[in-house]
Amino acid sequence: MSLRARWDIRRSWRAGHTPALVVIPLGLIVTVCVVDVLAPPHIHLGPLLVAAPAITVAFAGARLTALMGALAVAAQVLIGVLRGVAGTANIQAQIVALIVVSAVCVAVCVVRGRHERQLHRVRSVAEAAQGVLLRPLPERAGPLRISGLYIPAEEEAHLGGDLYAAARTAHHSTRLLIGDVRGSGLGAISNTALLLGAFRAAAHRQATLPRLAIHLDAAFRWDTGQWRSRTEQDTVEDFATAVLLDVPDHDPVVHLISCGHPPPLILRGDRLIPLTAEASHLPIGFGGAFGVADYTVQTFPFEVGDLLLLYTDGVIEARNADGHFYPFTDRAPQWTRHDPDELLRRLQDDLLAHVHGHFDDDAAVVAIRRLPFPPPSASASPPPGPDPAP
Repeated sequence: MSLRARWDIRRSWRAGHTPALVVIPLGLIVTVCVVDVLAPPHIHLGPLLVAAPAITVAFAGARLTALMGALAVAAQVLIGVLRGVAGTANIQAQIVALIVVSAVCVAVCVVRGRHERQLHRVRSVAEAAQGVLLRPLPERAGPLRISGLYIPAEEEAHLGGDLYAAARTAHHSTRLLIGDVRGSGLGAISNTALLLGAFRAAAHRQATLPRLAIHLDAAFRWDTGQWRSRTEQDTVEDFATAVLLDVPDHDPVVHLISCGHPPPLILRGDRLIPLTAEASHLPIGFGGAFGVADYTVQTFPFEVGDLLLLYTDGVIEARNADGHFYPFTDRAPQWTRHDPDELLRRLQDDLLAHVHGHFDDDAAVVAIRRLPFPPPSASASPPPGPDPAP
């Protein structure tokens, strides 16, 4: 759920429940008045009226709090008049105390409202900025129906150390990236943004998948190390596990390169097929440093009706209170027949229930369903792409 949605829910809850909650301080004022007037002379409940504005400040704004404070003061004056003690020092002191407490409560409401508005603006800017980095995946890309799920480790974040992205190429295929940079939460956002930017800059070009992997590795290593001294480069390791995929529109296969990332899964009917590449390369950021000159592409069948699941280790390593990992490969086949959006909704609910709402690491899942697609002659040709990547 986005920060803006949480804020709107909080405000709507207050707006919807305030009329009902007002009954509490009003009932307190009326009860104190009646009991104090009817009680014996030595019993005084007037000091309890101070609770009316103090309670109101918890759920209402400055105006309603000020109104409850005024009613409490009026009730205290009424008690003094009806009991014939309005001119005594005791009643006058209680009235002054009520006025002071009410004024403090109103001041608290004003300051709180100002801080909440400022926090709302900051959260809106943060959500917009993070939304630009982790853009929503397209619902359709050629014959593919795509949906993405992201669960950050930090509750108020919208992006962390996991990432996914998709791009269309000029030769009728869809390229996808799912990855997990070193670290989690807000501390990993800079490297996440770096890898996403490098992918978006090159994925749509007509370069091969291995050349795209080399580009990502080189861009990642250069940007993360260009300002470091030699000592820092020896002690600090920035890297990202990733899977790069290319899905042709008219060929029922998926081409992939694995860079130390958990293998994707194909759900075909009741069967679960891990796409374990024979060659698992080093994570992004390590390839050039260890002399990796090329990447091996592995090809797997991806037929009409199949569901392809990409995920990060935050999903399969999510632990419950007993320390048990989430049984992802056991649960996922239960939802094979659902569309990608519904599958991810069920997966999110099940995953949150498993960890009781608390994640120690970011988690991301992408679900892709291959649908029937018209032949090349009947499909619209995409606009010509830019020159191949160098």
